[in-house]
Amino acid sequence: MKIRKIGNLEVSPIGMGCMAFSHGYGAAPAEDYSIDAIRVAHDFGCTFYDTAEIYGTEQFYPGHNEQVTGKAIKPFRKDVVLATKLFLAPEEFGDNGVDIYGAIKKHVEKSLVNLQTDFIDLYYLHRIHRQIPVEEVASAMGKLIDEGIIRGWGLSQVGGDTLRRAHEVTLVTAVQNLNNMMERDCEEDIFPYALANNIGVVPFSPIASGYLSGKITADLKYEKVDDVRRWVPQTQKENIIANMPILDVLAEFSTRKNATNAQIALAWMLHKYPNCVPIPGSKNRERILENLAAWDVELTDEEFDALEVALASVPLHGHRGHVEFVG
Repeated sequence: MKIRKIGNLEVSPIGMGCMAFSHGYGAAPAEDYSIDAIRVAHDFGCTFYDTAEIYGTEQFYPGHNEQVTGKAIKPFRKDVVLATKLFLAPEEFGDNGVDIYGAIKKHVEKSLVNLQTDFIDLYYLHRIHRQIPVEEVASAMGKLIDEGIIRGWGLSQVGGDTLRRAHEVTLVTAVQNLNNMMERDCEEDIFPYALANNIGVVPFSPIASGYLSGKITADLKYEKVDDVRRWVPQTQKENIIANMPILDVLAEFSTRKNATNAQIALAWMLHKYPNCVPIPGSKNRERILENLAAWDVELTDEEFDALEVALASVPLHGHRGHVEFVG
């Protein structure tokens, strides 16, 4: 079985973003379907599952996605790496006399209940707030690691300087940032530092919210309820049309490798960075298995170089980027 390392954690080369079972891509499927899809992914070889306490707020309630994920993986919990994320707001401490460690501890205890587990393998701060020093968050995470509540910790949507400051306090296990063929900001500062410091990079939206699959067309109607594609730049009509040349590049390589466009996009990422474990998300069981199967699509060095040259020649439209700070 193929494995990769993110920090000190061993995982399958591609993980599973469980968000879509509660949030982000229109109406969530029935719970039984979601649980079955997660378990089928495990049977296929997936050992890395990602959720967050906030997923489900729009359609259900905070913690919904953690509950679905926890219920699904319960039979094989000890055999997988489980990641979740907390969102820390300034009103949770400060004037109320609660320190950052105390605030984070309340979140992690709630997540442990939702996930039906007594430890979390990878615990991320979902977003950085300007009023919350990342060094203090890092120190608090170090205490949770010492207590055995979490095995490692990470940051989401951060730049290189923030990562460095945090890592100097408590070793960071992984960074979960936006990264794909159309969004490559991480190549400038995150990947170089992460590679040099044994930090994993866990790209979310590695298929650009589905655009790189080639299945999103200019006349596609998104669901009105909780569908992020209504505002993601690459999935707006004008950019769907303008970015067609990158789909032509993918189609050429997918034909050559007897793979799908999405699988080429994932195989490119795996070839480029040994510390990279993408977590594509889908609420469709067939798409989930298709994405996981990308770990068997191996590009030669010559194919990878040719793909890089082809990508560099394609102008991209609708840069999304990432907002490091909230508040």
